[in-house]
Amino acid sequence: MARVRLVAIGLVAGLFSALFGVGGGIVIVPLLLGVAAFGAREATATSLGAIVVTATAGVALYALHDKVDPGYAALVGVPAVAGSLIGTSAQQRISTRALTVVFAVFLALIGVWLLAG
Repeated sequence: MARVRLVAIGLVAGLFSALFGVGGGIVIVPLLLGVAAFGAREATATSLGAIVVTATAGVALYALHDKVDPGYAALVGVPAVAGSLIGTSAQQRISTRALTVVFAVFLALIGVWLLAG
């Protein structure tokens, strides 16, 4: 049953990723926490691994439609690698409870911002 849940989470994340450019932290992590009972660090790590697969498939299809500018992708992607390394290091030093609270507040603020915009 756990595998079925993980497959369902992947399908939902892929759908949201393709529709809105989100999927990893905003969709996969909360679902892994709530539906699959992962720990916060395990959910984050699994999400990052899944993003590799999801992003590769998504960018390939968008590239077929000439919607990818490699230069702009690099301008966002290269610094994102540095941010990912810094974030992973910081996450290991933050308590799981604080991490969960900060993440929940972040998601709530994003929701309010999108509704207000």
